[in-house]
Amino acid sequence: MSIDTAELPDADGPEDRPAPAGNPGWLSDDELSFVRGRMPVVYIEAVPVRLDGIGRVTEVGLLLRGTPEGEMTRSLVAGRVRYGETLREALFRHLENDLGPMAFPQIPASIVPTQVAEYFPMPGISAYVDARQHAISLVYVVSVTGTCNPRQDALEITWMSPEEALSEATLLELQGGRGTLLRQALASVGC
Repeated sequence: MSIDTAELPDADGPEDRPAPAGNPGWLSDDELSFVRGRMPVVYIEAVPVRLDGIGRVTEVGLLLRGTPEGEMTRSLVAGRVRYGETLREALFRHLENDLGPMAFPQIPASIVPTQVAEYFPMPGISAYVDARQHAISLVYVVSVTGTCNPRQDALEITWMSPEEALSEATLLELQGGRGTLLRQALASVGC
């Protein structure tokens, strides 16, 4: 099997074209499509929570987003890890992008995820499905202490009790197996 390396960057030096200004490590749509077709992409996913004074989860935040098909669905904070970006930086960036700059997320002292989810474009390989790609997601539960004003493509954040978040009706609103992911993430913090 031969690999056409004409489209790959020169291993001995930088590419001829400069990185996009302000977004080092960012991929164009064509580059992202190329990468997604050849290897798993690393993501972070975060379940925003509010805690009481002794560290128990009192509320779980789920985002409301529109899908390309025009449907409304619940989701978690999620996004790719950029080249050269630490997991901690990626987690903070996506929390701020989705929840707003005044959310004040408390990034965990340990960057070890509560779980690892592996998404496949073909259903049946794992509990997680993403039709666009094979992806590996590191999942975190993150306490948020500030005011959340969703940005990017998130329309709103709904805060609910752990019991509401874990209800079958809510879990069914999460796509791609994220209901299972939410259940496992909340179990890791005693819910």
